[in-house]
Amino acid sequence: MNRRDLLLSAGALAVAAGAPRPVFAADGISAEAHVLYERALVFDANLSPPLSDKFPFPPEMIAMVRDSGVNAVKTSLGGTDSNFEDTIAEIAFFQRAIEYYPDVFLQVRQASDFARAKSEKKFGILFSFESVEMFEGKIERIELFRDLGVRVMQLSYNKASPWAAGVLADPPTGLTEQGRKAVASMNDLGVAIDVSHANEATSKDALAVSKTSPIITHAGCNAVHRHPRNKSDAILKAVADRGGVVGIYDLPYLAASPKQPNLDDYMAHMTHALKICGEDHVGIGSDSGLGPWDLSAEDFKKMEDHRHAIGVAAPEEDRPMYVEGLNMARRSEVIADALLKRGYPARVAEKVLGSNFVGALTRIWG
Repeated sequence: MNRRDLLLSAGALAVAAGAPRPVFAADGISAEAHVLYERALVFDANLSPPLSDKFPFPPEMIAMVRDSGVNAVKTSLGGTDSNFEDTIAEIAFFQRAIEYYPDVFLQVRQASDFARAKSEKKFGILFSFESVEMFEGKIERIELFRDLGVRVMQLSYNKASPWAAGVLADPPTGLTEQGRKAVASMNDLGVAIDVSHANEATSKDALAVSKTSPIITHAGCNAVHRHPRNKSDAILKAVADRGGVVGIYDLPYLAASPKQPNLDDYMAHMTHALKICGEDHVGIGSDSGLGPWDLSAEDFKKMEDHRHAIGVAAPEEDRPMYVEGLNMARRSEVIADALLKRGYPARVAEKVLGSNFVGALTRIWG
């Protein structure tokens, strides 16, 4: 069991028989933030929709999607270590869910699909990869997966891969020769390169050799809390200077253990990123499930045991994977409200809610 699998099951657990109805929204949202949220194109750069392994899905799941106010998400498929066959099966499952609920879901395959999801009041799903195990070293599979709709890919997860080094790789090397070929292929095929899990050396190499701007869909800021999964100011600025966008996640890595991070901790990273990158280059990448995190201690232990067993667990994975105040389907509305209350103009909040990432992906995909 890996973390992505549990994120997908979180919604199911939250709406299981006898469980309380999931929290869709927060109290205390200003009228200005609510109006802005309804108007904006809301895109989360790393979020899993609530899905069940059986059709039809529980009605509470569909209600959560409809009530979330989210127009589109980038969803990571293939977990941290899935092989080719399992990844293909997962893509097929997502496509079946989209086919089964055509009035609810829409697969994002091109830039115009973001606006389409908004105008048709659907929940757009953009396929992406965090790991590279499903390629099994075959660069030619980039084209296959791209044609299946995987339009955002990484070069490594937390460890080293045949292509690059992740944030926990030892020694901390950068792109390999095969990795440079993979970058070139992604550029040629219009696949966005995500360096969220790449270490400093790999990130610098990707920024140097990629024809299009790499993006960081989900991370934090090292200047606020030092952690392998958080990015240095140098990388943040370099991504912004190339026209990319940085998404801030709501994971415990935002604050030092054993504290469960809260909204103020999240906003410390968000405001720092805005300071370093500028208002056109910051977004939201929750790295969570749409529904509230509602997993038992036993399930959390299974997830962490698996992550430790395969060597991908990051430091400080000793707390539930959520931020207090953001553990809900309308978390992005809370973030927009927090930006307004901290003096940021509405245009900045609207960019952070989604238009920055949509703009960057539009440029990258051509």
